[in-house]
Amino acid sequence: MPLYLYLNIFTILFPLLLSFDRKVTFYKNWPYLWPAIIINAVLFMIWDELFTQAGIWGFNPEYLVGIYVFNLPLEEVLFFITVPYACVFIYECLNAYITKDLLQPYAKGITFVLIPVLLLLAVFNLERLYTSITFTLLAAMLGVHYYYFKTQKLGRFYLAYIVHLVPFLLVNGVLTYLPIVWYNNSHNLGLRIVSIPVEDSMYSMLMLLLTISIYEGLKQRFAVKQYQRLAV
Repeated sequence: MPLYLYLNIFTILFPLLLSFDRKVTFYKNWPYLWPAIIINAVLFMIWDELFTQAGIWGFNPEYLVGIYVFNLPLEEVLFFITVPYACVFIYECLNAYITKDLLQPYAKGITFVLIPVLLLLAVFNLERLYTSITFTLLAAMLGVHYYYFKTQKLGRFYLAYIVHLVPFLLVNGVLTYLPIVWYNNSHNLGLRIVSIPVEDSMYSMLMLLLTISIYEGLKQRFAVKQYQRLAV
């Protein structure tokens, strides 16, 4: 039973159908979204391939269609498209329907607490590769985002991240409970949210932050070019 494929379809179906909502008009942002998703997908697929080869995680063939891209099942490749799409859709829906940036006043503080905590956890768990690499990359990405955007987007990002945890727990819960995706516990902290390794929540934050950073960067660049054309 290709359950992983069904999860991918479930993840993207409603965001895709609702992309034409008149208030959000998410489809108008596709020129910025798809490059961001492709860049994110390529980087995460390289990471995923290396970790799969190293036996840090793997996939249960019982729930797959049996098509592979190198060592990655087709469903895993699709995961890096469907999940970022759905997450950025959540981000834009919140921007459209909640006009006040509720977390902006706290964004700098949250960021400057997260970065050292993540780095400390990474340093003290260097032998646990999923933990150390994920936490280090997330700390670095938070620093890069803050350098370019300050707190302009971070409040919105943190709100979207909190809301995305609902579908995250549902989808990842299924993936890890059966399991469709298995983990080598010698490379993580061994702490689980029911069946989900706690590292997955930071992995998901990194994926969302990377996609939104590129997405917002492209939107900003286009806006500057438009302004320059009008100013000439």
